[in-house]
Amino acid sequence: MSNYSITINDPKENGILLKVDLLEVKKAALVLRALNHKLRQQILKLIDESGKMTVTELYVKLRLEQSVASQHLAILRKAGFVKTERDGKFIYYSVNINRMQELNQFIKQLLN
Repeated sequence: MSNYSITINDPKENGILLKVDLLEVKKAALVLRALNHKLRQQILKLIDESGKMTVTELYVKLRLEQSVASQHLAILRKAGFVKTERDGKFIYYSVNINRMQELNQFIKQLLN
């Protein structure tokens, strides 16, 4: 066993090993954790209700520091839950519906 994977024997497959990549598991956990935060959930809800929003609109509406709003948006963007679109000097954030659907399907598979 390395630090980055777990290898498991699968008796159903005549002893063929199953290798679990722990770095990939960690990345998946970070994606799930991105959505498991009340403020980020509020941000997604606001963006969805508006269709698209700038960071300024978000931090004013939520009464946050600009840096806090930007940090949370960066986490959502890195996880793929929001998309960005530049219009001149403004960057608009919108919900990535496809990514949310992927997450929903993954969660249903994981829990069933």
